[in-house]
Amino acid sequence: MHPMSLTTIAEAVGGRLADVIDPGVQVTEPAVFDSREAGPGSLFVALAGEHADGHAFAESAHNKGAVVALVNRPVGVPAIVVDDVLHAFGTLAHSLLTGPLAATRVVAITGSAGKTSTKDFVSQVLPGSVVATPQSFNNEIGLPLTVTMADTTTDHLVLEMGARHIGDIRDLTLVAPPDISIVTNVGTAHIGEFGGRDNIAEAKGEIVEALAPGGLAVLNADDDYVQPMRERAGGSVVTFGLGEDADVRATDLSTDAHGRTSFTLVTPEGSAPVQLQFVGGVQVHNSLAAAAVGRGAGLTPEEIAARLSRAVPRSRWRMETVTRADGVTVVNDAYNANPTSVRHALEALASMSGGAEQRSVAVLGRMNELGDDARAAHEEIGRHAAAQGLDMIVLVGGDEAGWMRDGVRDAGGRATWVPDQEAALGLLHPALRPGDVVLVKASRAVQLQRLVEELLKPAPPAGRLTGGSR
Repeated sequence: MHPMSLTTIAEAVGGRLADVIDPGVQVTEPAVFDSREAGPGSLFVALAGEHADGHAFAESAHNKGAVVALVNRPVGVPAIVVDDVLHAFGTLAHSLLTGPLAATRVVAITGSAGKTSTKDFVSQVLPGSVVATPQSFNNEIGLPLTVTMADTTTDHLVLEMGARHIGDIRDLTLVAPPDISIVTNVGTAHIGEFGGRDNIAEAKGEIVEALAPGGLAVLNADDDYVQPMRERAGGSVVTFGLGEDADVRATDLSTDAHGRTSFTLVTPEGSAPVQLQFVGGVQVHNSLAAAAVGRGAGLTPEEIAARLSRAVPRSRWRMETVTRADGVTVVNDAYNANPTSVRHALEALASMSGGAEQRSVAVLGRMNELGDDARAAHEEIGRHAAAQGLDMIVLVGGDEAGWMRDGVRDAGGRATWVPDQEAALGLLHPALRPGDVVLVKASRAVQLQRLVEELLKPAPPAGRLTGGSR
């Protein structure tokens, strides 16, 4: 974080100092909202959560070296007292971006799926010093936290912006006005909250409307809900996709045995070959969005292609691929799930396997926040899974797993429905054998990464792979 005295921070957020001996002491390190992560020079943000109140941990953060706590009441250690901690935190981030970090270019990314992978690509394509959203810290807490990770040496700040309601992204852009806005797609993630794809498109387009004159909107040319957003852009527009009408596009696509795609990057300035290190065909679009940003930064097609080819996944539990000592490959995509991302993951699994020596196994759990569309969406995922010709489909959980099972059956496939992760593990451990590829995917609340952890441990003697139904 750019060094700021306690007095300066208090003035910026409209707060008052409490229990402060030296108001000239500076915060020099990024903010934290987990007291266990506090350290010398940091700012502790005391948020009141559903299960705990951060104010109770202010002293612990102070003991670990935090210079000051941002609070709504005195806590007995150096603090800046404000009426609304979260609002003040956003105000602090905005003051940084409009003050000492004014020269830092903000790249904002939204979309129903692919935000995090696109962020990983963009952060590795852009030249200079880049700070990017850690994990998926893309809300009113995570975004200002990311801003505090930047300093005056930061050339680009790459920020994910998520939303569950119309207006959410607008609020985030008021904190961090974008110089470049990317919309990856408009799908059905959180459709239960939004009430329809038209509303999702309305919300995602707020990131484009926030561009100042001279800004750049990077839009998916292959998404019918994204293309109309060009009319909402205050700056210039560049499109990416597979069609010939896209400004930045990919041709000559091919996929290797590990599910990684190679293609020819085509831009108005020329073309160059790309070999991605990310798994899944959907990564082509994510990488093209990054290519458009790199082009805007003045890179040549050859430079962009080389950077894309070197880029590696930096975010956990997103098509994270590990091969056990016995040759079983486990693909951990358990960070989150929506209909679009599950379809893409299943297609990637199918491309990574084939034949008796490399069988495909999908382990799926429920997708959250689908509202009235939940049953239909889960049944459709079941049908899509069956259409991939997978060797085994394991569905974990309650009604949603049953709905996916119904979809598999409707498409003429077979699936095994188990009640919990323990049952899934008991089914999988004796069934898997060297060469098999196992995809594990569900919404974050399902916590299927725990199943992945167990699958990656030494397995009992291998048995036979069987497919059944319940």
